[in-house]
Order: sequence, then structure tokens, then C-alpha cells
Amino acid sequence: MLLFDEAKINVQAGDGGDGIVAFRREKYVPRGGPAGGHGGKGGDVILEVDPQQNTLIYFKGRSHFKAGRGSHGGGKNMTGASGEDVIIPVPPGTVVRDAETGRLVADLTETEQRVVVAQGGQGGRGNTAFKSSTNQAPKIAERGLPGETLWLTLELKLIADVGLVGMPNAGKSTLLSVVSEARPKIADYPFTTLQPNLGVVVLDHRDLVMADIPGLIEGAHEGAGLGDQFLRHIERCRLLVHLLNGASPDPLAEFDQINLELAQFSQKLAEKPQLVVLNKIDLAEAEGHWPAIQARAKALGLPAFKISAVTQQGVRPLVGALFEHLDRLPPEPLHQAEAPVFTLDQTEAFFEIEEVGDGWLVTGPKIEKLARQTYWGMDEAVMRAYLILEKMGVHEALRQAGVQPGDTVYLHDVELEWVW
Repeated sequence: MLLFDEAKINVQAGDGGDGIVAFRREKYVPRGGPAGGHGGKGGDVILEVDPQQNTLIYFKGRSHFKAGRGSHGGGKNMTGASGEDVIIPVPPGTVVRDAETGRLVADLTETEQRVVVAQGGQGGRGNTAFKSSTNQAPKIAERGLPGETLWLTLELKLIADVGLVGMPNAGKSTLLSVVSEARPKIADYPFTTLQPNLGVVVLDHRDLVMADIPGLIEGAHEGAGLGDQFLRHIERCRLLVHLLNGASPDPLAEFDQINLELAQFSQKLAEKPQLVVLNKIDLAEAEGHWPAIQARAKALGLPAFKISAVTQQGVRPLVGALFEHLDRLPPEPLHQAEAPVFTLDQTEAFFEIEEVGDGWLVTGPKIEKLARQTYWGMDEAVMRAYLILEKMGVHEALRQAGVQPGDTVYLHDVELEWVW
């Protein structure tokens, strides 16, 4: 069985439609003006929280998502239609990151919460946008810009009030099944639970959400037994129930080991409030462990309970204690605090020139945009690009760099010849 709480997807927003050159051609308007419409905007890729989903299994057989392209502009000032958006459903608790940089893109926790993860490309302008007092019939238009494309990683963190932690076979799934309507798979051998399970616990018209976190083992914080994947689910729980296996030869050693794994994964986990619960108290050996466990819990300032999940002995008082403790705890912040990333501001007009094997490469945000939008087969469009480059200081910078007549100048992916 696989744990579907991680996925990697490629999202591609739609390209913007091209603007066109057109003129009015009406019977009684012999000198009709420009009438070329703008291209439509490309569709966006959007993630939306769907409360009906609780895993990322939706992405098991699908990893590529592409939005629609904007339509090209038309005559009579007709603007092209915008491309169709793609809406991707994700479960609550999904953390979205840029796969290349690790940058946090979104932390999706609320029902129907949406975030645009890839912006559609801007539509190009038609020749109506270039009409001026000195140019009444412009033969110039712009091409649409490409939509954003990137790889994203999706990571699911369960959102629950109470998290059940403990060694494999401590009885977490059994406890969840008797206090809620959840029906996790249960059997008497380690690693039965390979996926976290959620259940709603109801007491006197109140409810809480409990998560059965798969059993942890030594080295869990480093990934042993998929432990690192399970540990992150606990981060959003407000309260931990540390369940100890009363049939174990040394439940105190297991208690210490689990707490060590929590601390090594994150300090936040180590500081979460806990209730220490000895399970399987219906067994003679479990009753023998109780005094030592009760003493250790008291020394740590932690409440201690003894129960039998199978016979339900002590379960109801434990559930009551959960509600009492939650009432005293502040809400768990759902959104992750990320350290800000500081970069030197660069204006859109920033550019760099680099000498390459057979010419000169000019790069920069506005350079790339100009190269993509310009119709290089239109004389007026080429002249407009020339004037923009001149105003930006690109020509003078090339001269100072040592450009010679006949050299190739690359503007992003466009090749031009220097003729001065």
C-alpha cells in the first residue's frame, strides 16, 4: 500500500492570444481607422480545496495540467476570448511548494480556498492600441505572452485536534475505532496502519477530530518506516495522545524513544502538550507497568491515564479529558510561518549584456517580453522595438561592450544583425 500524501505536478498556464492588424472596411467609410482586436488572456491554473478529498491519490496517474490558450484578436475591434482555466482539487491541509526552489507557494486549509499557481499569458494588443495623432493607421500589433510553467510539490498535512502517537501495535487504530465512526484497518502485527486515519469523536453534542498517526520507530525523523512523512501530520495537531503498549516488555523505553523522535524532527513537536495513556490495561503485565509510567508522567508534568481500547475500560474518562484540555489550548495556527526571502530589487528595464561565441546576448525582463511580443516580420513593429531598445540604453551599452557591424545580437531567442 502506498501513502498518497506527496505528489509532484507540472502546471502550464495558457498562452495569451495574438493581437492583429486590421482596418475598417465599410462601404461608406472610405478611410476607416484601425480595427485590430486584442488577443485574449491565457487561462490560469488554480488549486482549490475540496473537503471531500483526504489524500493526494487524485495525482497518482496524472501529473500534467494545462490551461487553455487565449484566442487571437479579430477585426472590428473584437477581443479574443480568454483561455479556459484549469481548476485542480486538493484536500485541506495541502502545502504547495515550487519544486525547484522549495519556495512556499500556498498553504491550503479552508474549504473552497483557491490560489492561482500559474498565471495565464497576457494577450497581445491589436493595432487599435497604437493609433496616435502622428500615426492614424498603424500597421503594428503584439503577440501574446506565454503562460507560466512550473513544477510543484504537494504535501498533505492532516488537520486534526488530537493526534495519536506511539509505537507500532500500541493500539491506536483500535482506540480510534471505538471513540469515533472511523473504521481503520486493524490487525495484531506491526505497521498495520500505513496511512493516517481521521475520525470525529462526539461527546455531549461536542466534537473533535482525531488522527491515528501510523506507528513510529527509531529513526523515524530520518525516514525510517516512512516516519518523516508521518511526523509532519502531527505538526497541525493541538494535542497529542501518547499511547503506550501495555503488552510491551518496556513501555517506558518506547515512550522515551517516541519523544526523542518528535524532538529530532522539530522542536515544535517536542513542545506539544501530551496525555500519556497506557493501553491494554486488561492484561496483567500492563497493570504491572502502570506505577512506573504514572510516576514518569508526574515527573514530566503530564496527565496519565490507563485504558483498554478493546474492553473500553477507562475510554470515556479519557475522551472527557481530551475536551477539557482542548478547551484550555489556543487554536493551532494553520498557515506556516516562512522566513522572508530578500532580493535586490530590479526594475523591469534591467538588462545584462554577455559576449557569446558568435555575438552578444542581451537578457532582462523587458528584453524577453519585447522579444516575445514583437512581430519581427512587420516593419513598424521592428521599428517600435528598435526605439524601445534605444530608449532603454541597450544600443549604447552594446557599443561600449565592443559590438561590431555584422555581429549577431540575441534578444532572448531572437537573432538580429548589428548594422551600425
